[in-house]
Amino acid sequence: MYNLAKAAVNLSARGVRYTAVRQCHHKTGPNFHEKYGNLLLATGFLFCASVWGYVATQTGLVWNISPVGRITPKPWNEE
Repeated sequence: MYNLAKAAVNLSARGVRYTAVRQCHHKTGPNFHEKYGNLLLATGFLFCASVWGYVATQTGLVWNISPVGRITPKPWNEE
């Protein structure tokens, strides 16, 4: 059992070393977030702001923040 565990550790360590060496020599370009991150953030903000601008100005919603002072209680009927 000891030899099997030792061989498994050796194989996994060799795999880690092989991957690290392979990645060291690999030249990568900019990833998706480096390439398009700020553009996507700006367009998302503009889309969200334009949708809320349309909703706030064109849909005819009445923005009732609080009904306090506008609602009168019904008179009590004792029958």
